[in-house]
Amino acid sequence: MKNTALSTTHEALGAKMVPFAGYNMPVSYEGVNAEHETVRNGVGVFDVSHMGEFLILGANALELIQKVTSNDASKLVDGQAQYSCLPNNDGGIVDDLIVYRLEAEKWLLVVNASNIEKDWNWISSHNSMGAEMKDISENYSLLAIQGPKAVEAMQSLTSEDLSAIKFYTFKVSDFAGIDHVIISATGYTGSGGFEIYCKNSEVKQVWDQVMEAGADWGIKPVGLAARDTLRLEMGYCLYGNDINDTTSPLEAGLGWITKFSKDFINAENLKKEKEHGPQRRLVAFELDERGIPRQGYDIVDGNGKKIGEVTSGTMSPSLGKGIGLGYVPTIMKDIGTKIHVQIRKNAVPATVVKLPFYKG
Repeated sequence: MKNTALSTTHEALGAKMVPFAGYNMPVSYEGVNAEHETVRNGVGVFDVSHMGEFLILGANALELIQKVTSNDASKLVDGQAQYSCLPNNDGGIVDDLIVYRLEAEKWLLVVNASNIEKDWNWISSHNSMGAEMKDISENYSLLAIQGPKAVEAMQSLTSEDLSAIKFYTFKVSDFAGIDHVIISATGYTGSGGFEIYCKNSEVKQVWDQVMEAGADWGIKPVGLAARDTLRLEMGYCLYGNDINDTTSPLEAGLGWITKFSKDFINAENLKKEKEHGPQRRLVAFELDERGIPRQGYDIVDGNGKKIGEVTSGTMSPSLGKGIGLGYVPTIMKDIGTKIHVQIRKNAVPATVVKLPFYKG
């Protein structure tokens, strides 16, 4: 089990630590609901240093990225980031990721912790153009400072105007006394804020100064459990739950990051799927009665016949009701469609709704 550079810090704060993607990670400190509310209403900080980071360098860097990702990275300018995915050859997804353009010949790919080796091998196997690749995952830490008060709470730590960093843009600047830190507005919670990339040797200083600067705004450390409820309220896909090697980006509602204006791995087959329409779709639903939908629960029709499966589900702390994502036949994807979730012996009625669940 690997530790992040801050594992002992979390333990000292009384965090409940669990194994996650091969790392010893804080799942909660004072409880999921309290931590969730901290991020929705104030400011919280997550250690997500388990995420993977690859540098793609050189004259052929963009060519490689264009080949392996579904979105069109040629549209990015320095300081912009883009959500994308790595399609496989079978219609599914190797991983989802964020692509950062640092410079014309210097790109950063941020991938899921559980897929670091898999993604590295996949991208390497398609690097016929000889782009330079560096896996810097083991050397870098990542803090997510999230919530509506993040900008004002953190402004004293940098000379950069944080309010000017718009969603999916970033600056390489000074932060918490460290030079050349990436300050990125690419959060996963739907409540605003930043992600800070720095070296492992620097992250303790950054963490301490973040906690100090945020004290007047009630900053608290937040664990992975609340990260999951926050992202689910926004309807953001989680790899391993809502998307995987067998789900196509079109089924998952990720057509918006699948750009057929360029050629990429399996583009032809995905194009055909788009023309014919996918057989099933990922939908968002709310339970009409009390209950908590969980990953793996069956979605059934009015007659109790299985039509799909819950991929993510929880009791929404913000809405006070059971919410979830799951795949159903395409004819049942429309807003307002009635479905049922099999929770033990009960088929609990639910309604397909528009994302996000949480409107802010």
